[in-house]
Amino acid sequence: MRTYLFTFSLSLLLSMGLTPVVIWLAHRSGTVDTPNVRKVHSSPISRIGGVAVFISMMALTIPVLFLPNIIGASFRDISVKVIAVLAAASFIFFVGLFDDLKGLRARHKLAAQLAAAIVVCSFGIRINAITISELFSINFGWFSWPLTILWIVGITNAVNLIDGLDGLAAGISAITCGVIALLAIYLGQPVMAVLMLALLGSLTGFLFFNFSPAKIFMGDCGSMFLGFLLASSSVMCAAKSETLVALALPVLALGIPIFDTLFSMLRRFLERRSMFAPDRSHFHHRLLDLGLKQSHVAVVIYIVTLVLTALGMFMMATRNINTIIVFACILLMLVIVFRVVGSVRLRETIAGLRKRQAETSRVSDEKHSFENAQLHFRHAETFEQWWDAVSFAAESLDFSSVNMLLANRDSTFKLLQWRSNGNTPTSKVMLRVDVPVRDRRAGPPINLKIEVCRDGSLEAAGRKVALFTRLVDEKSLAALPPKANS
Repeated sequence: MRTYLFTFSLSLLLSMGLTPVVIWLAHRSGTVDTPNVRKVHSSPISRIGGVAVFISMMALTIPVLFLPNIIGASFRDISVKVIAVLAAASFIFFVGLFDDLKGLRARHKLAAQLAAAIVVCSFGIRINAITISELFSINFGWFSWPLTILWIVGITNAVNLIDGLDGLAAGISAITCGVIALLAIYLGQPVMAVLMLALLGSLTGFLFFNFSPAKIFMGDCGSMFLGFLLASSSVMCAAKSETLVALALPVLALGIPIFDTLFSMLRRFLERRSMFAPDRSHFHHRLLDLGLKQSHVAVVIYIVTLVLTALGMFMMATRNINTIIVFACILLMLVIVFRVVGSVRLRETIAGLRKRQAETSRVSDEKHSFENAQLHFRHAETFEQWWDAVSFAAESLDFSSVNMLLANRDSTFKLLQWRSNGNTPTSKVMLRVDVPVRDRRAGPPINLKIEVCRDGSLEAAGRKVALFTRLVDEKSLAALPPKANS
């Protein structure tokens, strides 16, 4: 116990001493986070606070693991796995630091996270099985690899995404460290307890400068390092005990960032945006929109996290199916919290999913129509065949009309016209576009005047026009054989 207290206290003091130094260095080097539309701070703040957390944690962990006591003996039994986790977490830290200093694309950071997670898995740190009861357990077999990689990468990004408010990611991570440390002591894993207590101490010291109004942010080097180490440590606890509670408690402690990430992904999917696209609709943003101050938002999320983990502790006293029931009830409570805040709305989500499904089906139908029309254009050898292809494309893409005014050699004009057989109501909003078609004759291009009924969205009508212009651009009048176009 004295080793635990020593590790926590000294890492706390070291972090409190290092953080002001990092703040000074960041301002001297210009490594600061400037305000913008997505940020809630109004002045430049140093963004490499993860350096202080990383050094404080590592400086205390490594010497303690070599002490001539039960902790040192336990470390020697699993030294290869612990070194693999610390090495992979250090790699992620330096990737994040490079991102803070120079900038990295999201896909490059994701590739680094996947590589580090694979390294951890290759050393046997995997979620191989979960025991539900004495008579029933789930053995994941080869699926333990993708499951563990998904868990590590998912938690790493969840902590990274929640780092959008003063003291938020550090506070939630500190609570998670405490939970995993208690779990490790309960399961008889002193090495993991030392790792988490060292990290807890460094985060506690860092919070003195990171809580609102923050003087420093942890940056990607801190948030990615925290997420990766917490995820890997929870896997080590779960891998040794294979009990549901060993994985369920960290899930509850990280419940807000996990669910916030899932709902953010769902929101971006429904909005047809990139999964890596930034936004300002996270859980903490919703609380800010309700009128709470930054410090109040952080405290509210701390309290919710503490309540969830406190309730989760009851799982240690339950067995079999009762553990699952307790876990499911707590997760339901968390979803209700998100619903109350407004981060998720069931009716809007269902409507969005239906709209997305209808849009996907519509795009698929348009693609099929385009491909059929494309064949007609490719086989057109005469002007009449080309106009038939235009008419076929217009009908397939559900146009209202297509008109083309041709100039004859005797200076007279001839109007070609195609109209839909359907009865298009005059009250419908029409999208009218002139499409220039290249001609072999000298002079300006010939204009095709098309009308599309905006029966659905303007985007859908515009997409049909884009497909049609692609057809006439691929096979214009100029592409017909000379004799056929004379």
